[in-house]
Amino acid sequence: MEMSVLWSLALYFLLVCNGVHVEASNHTHRNLQSLPKEQPYRTAYHFQPLKNWMNDPNGPMYYKGVYHLFFQHNPYTPVPGNIAWGHSISYDLVNWVHLEPAISPSEPYDIYGCYSGSTTILPSGKPAILYTGVDLNNGQVQNLAMPKNASDPLLREWVKSPLNPLISPVDDIDRSDFRDPTTAWQGPDKVWRVIIGGRINAVGLAFLYQSKDFVNWTRSNKPLHSSNKTGMWECPDFYPVRINSQNGINNFAQDKFTKHVLKASFKDQDHYILGNYIPQTDNFSIEYDFMETGFDLRYDYGKFYASKTFYDSAKKRRILWGWVAESDTALDAIIKGWAGIQSFPRSIVLSANGRQLVQWPINEIEKLRTNNVSFEGKELKQGSVLEVSGITASQADVEVSFDLPNLSETESIDPNQVDPQQLCSQKGASTNNGTVGPFGLLALASKDLTEQTAVFFRIFKRDGKRVALMCSDQSHL
Repeated sequence: MEMSVLWSLALYFLLVCNGVHVEASNHTHRNLQSLPKEQPYRTAYHFQPLKNWMNDPNGPMYYKGVYHLFFQHNPYTPVPGNIAWGHSISYDLVNWVHLEPAISPSEPYDIYGCYSGSTTILPSGKPAILYTGVDLNNGQVQNLAMPKNASDPLLREWVKSPLNPLISPVDDIDRSDFRDPTTAWQGPDKVWRVIIGGRINAVGLAFLYQSKDFVNWTRSNKPLHSSNKTGMWECPDFYPVRINSQNGINNFAQDKFTKHVLKASFKDQDHYILGNYIPQTDNFSIEYDFMETGFDLRYDYGKFYASKTFYDSAKKRRILWGWVAESDTALDAIIKGWAGIQSFPRSIVLSANGRQLVQWPINEIEKLRTNNVSFEGKELKQGSVLEVSGITASQADVEVSFDLPNLSETESIDPNQVDPQQLCSQKGASTNNGTVGPFGLLALASKDLTEQTAVFFRIFKRDGKRVALMCSDQSHL
């Protein structure tokens, strides 16, 4: 298996398991970018603005040869408030140029914040932004913005529609929980569809709206999907994935070779389900619902929330971003001058068995590598720790392969009672109660190992197949 992690201080391989020998090879690379002296804890791999607050990624897209990333941003301080749409552009998804905010609070329908939303490329090739505004009455409404000059590949200026708000909460909709429109899509009838996150009482759902002109929207009789196990849905995402293919597809693709992903953000995690979508009836028939035992599918079990995907037409792939919140206090953020990063952009496809999604950091991340330090053929025995020497950088990108010669006695787990987070907490890095594992890396490690963060694996058998559990143990920070 291979993995990529960030680390600082020192890096070690560890093996704490019963009689398993590990062949390991690793490549560590110091980042090309230097960290400002006044901000020594800024990451150099992940996207973040130059300063101040950032949360949800919004409306990523590829337009006229340029990648655009918008994001929830407070341009003035490193704490939430004054939320605008920050805007940065890139030609390689690695090196970014920061522009002026694309949308800022200015009108009665968004004066208390320009919340999350999405971009849609219209049939004319022109992009459109649908976003949530918080109005004068603290209600959440949906608004439209268009580029002032669509021939500008940098899309530096955006104009809000004079018809805003386009969609307002009525009837049974909670006006304070009605937000985050998705990328829109057209059915075979050329009618636009969009979903908006919300809840009715304790039921989380995706409100479905339709429009013939992208301006006048009508609520459908039923939501695209709902669940009474989740609570409020934030930042929903809905998109197709191709069966038996490593390529992504755009949001208009609907045929017998596709499944659809519905993602909702709730309970501080990004959960998704798979199903078949029939555009003629807007029926979404699912395979397993949110929070069903044994099939609680998530993008990530760490700090990863309010994610957004987009179709990269240049390289025919679907790319996923997620907001990585930090554990710092507001005072810490003020002292640092910034808060919030985005995850690595990841390519995302349907697994070969069609039961879940598979992700991997995009190849462009490797452009940040230099000063290669590598070794291979090292054997780790039970209880041993091997230091990776020659590293002086505060951050590194690591590729490591472990060869496990004996998997015949792999521990079995009940497929209907699997909670990865609970397993990680019960079977920590120093808990020697597994037949295969734990093994992995000690990052953020002091020389005497009294301080460390373990990133480790255990191997289990589930439904007759071997599966890997990846955990982090921060009990020795």
